Amino acid sequence: MKRTINLIGKQKRYRYAISVRTLVSMTVLSSLLMLISSRSTHLVSEDIARLALAEQWNEKDRVALQALEAKTEAQLAVVISQLAKLNSQLSQLDSRAGHLAEQLGMEAKDLTAFADHNVSQPMDNGVAPFEQAFIEARASIDSKSRQIAMLESLVKGHHIHQQSQLSGRPVESGWLSSYYGMRKDPFSGNPAMHKGLDFAGASGDAIVTTAAGIVTWAGKRYGYGNLVEIEHKDGFITRYGHNQSVDVAVGDVVTKGQTIARMGSTGRSTGAHVHYEVIRNGQPVDPLPFTRQ
Repeated sequence: MKRTINLIGKQKRYRYAISVRTLVSMTVLSSLLMLISSRSTHLVSEDIARLALAEQWNEKDRVALQALEAKTEAQLAVVISQLAKLNSQLSQLDSRAGHLAEQLGMEAKDLTAFADHNVSQPMDNGVAPFEQAFIEARASIDSKSRQIAMLESLVKGHHIHQQSQLSGRPVESGWLSSYYGMRKDPFSGNPAMHKGLDFAGASGDAIVTTAAGIVTWAGKRYGYGNLVEIEHKDGFITRYGHNQSVDVAVGDVVTKGQTIARMGSTGRSTGAHVHYEVIRNGQPVDPLPFTRQ
């Protein structure tokens, strides 16, 4: 079957004869071309949009990565600073332990006896190197702190023993002028028992304790002039006589080497000196061995 197409102009007339089959084929072909053209343009637009979106996400990722890097660097700086502080603290503890050892007359190698053997070294269980360093530093500090606590306890006991141990001379300067035992009495000229040691010096020189204790007498007593009497542990008592002045009162707790009076010549005395006595369990003993300790 054919169809005739007439085209009429002002001066000419055209007539085309075309079959229906051909007309249908041309229509279908034209539609396909339009569809393909339209679809191709749509796909290109979608690709461009996807690319732009991907670039946006990449930019966001880049900014986020930069922020993460900056944050990580800041945290790392803090970690390094904290680790340095821990190491400094550990160094200070080592120095403290060495100082305590010196007070006890120990050498550095002797400190191993006070090491905390119950503290095991922490193992690396997949933790980060800096975290492992923190764990080890804190464990060392805890162990060293316990070691120092033991040393301080020993030093305290050592100091208490030193403080309470009767030793040394009752003067900071001066000389031994009279010994313990029988001698000629300077006033009567007769033999008499001298129950202490005399240390001569200048008036006003410091008189110091030879051990820590409690003052049981501080004032005048016949023969002794201005007297200071101190009670110590293990039944010991010391007496310091003929003082120019007394710097303590009854009931005072005094430490070893503390100034308790000033040298004078009060009581039965012929010159500036301190009469030093040591009494143990109520009986006078020769102070000389104690002054040499």
